[in-house]
Amino acid sequence: MSLLVNAFDGLAFGALLFVLAVGLTLIYGMLDVLNLAHGALYMAGGYIAYLLLGGASVSLGLWAGAALLVAALGVALGGVLSAAILPLRGRGHLDQALLTLGLAILLSEFLLGVVDRGFHTLPPPDGLDGSVLGSYPLYRVAVIAAGLVIGGIVYWIFERTRAGALVRAAVDDPGMLAAIGVNVARVRLSVMLAGCGLATFAGVLGLPLLNLRAGLDSEVLVLALIVIVIGGLASIRGAVVGALLVGQVQTVGVALAPELAAYLLFAVMAAVLLWNPSGMFGRAR
Repeated sequence: MSLLVNAFDGLAFGALLFVLAVGLTLIYGMLDVLNLAHGALYMAGGYIAYLLLGGASVSLGLWAGAALLVAALGVALGGVLSAAILPLRGRGHLDQALLTLGLAILLSEFLLGVVDRGFHTLPPPDGLDGSVLGSYPLYRVAVIAAGLVIGGIVYWIFERTRAGALVRAAVDDPGMLAAIGVNVARVRLSVMLAGCGLATFAGVLGLPLLNLRAGLDSEVLVLALIVIVIGGLASIRGAVVGALLVGQVQTVGVALAPELAAYLLFAVMAAVLLWNPSGMFGRAR
């Protein structure tokens, strides 16, 4: 029974990781921008929601309103980040990594200075603070459902709409897209804004699951990078499978072999890369 509970916890954690990692795979896989500030955006979403809601249980409507506001702030931060990265587009990943890492440190230290370096959390909103099937937290079921809904929306937009076709064309042949009159810079900016908005929204979604604390930005960034490496760059399906796999390794795997907890994720990643260097669903680049 406890193993089944761990499996459901893995689904909830995997759904949260998907919401975070799909934004990173859009930015890195489709725009070829190495955004190491993604974890800091997640942490910013959590801290801003914590400050807005006062760290107390609130109604579901108020919680949802705060989540949408935080996502909008994430979009705004994405615009700032895009403007900062623009001069470095032709200078390779190392310069992008150094810039975004510096911005991440500034943002995380600012947040820790506004609040403090202790542990903070937020209880689930009213209506999602109960349990199902006896004792399983209802909020974790809601996180799984939110991951499914967001995954469905993102897949539909990028795989079934004209906007998604323009994004894919901007990745594969930006010159041709510009030749037919499409503003490629605007398409790229929209992807950056969407990815950053998803990162801050994930920070709100994860508040009742992961304590806010110093170093959280680095932890979630590493997990998100592992997800997209396992799943494959620019693959939404890969982000889903990678997030669910990492979620299970982090819960079921750790429960079964706690002494190997520090190595399990990297062992899985290494095995996937040995099988296919582009990830499960990635394309050779």
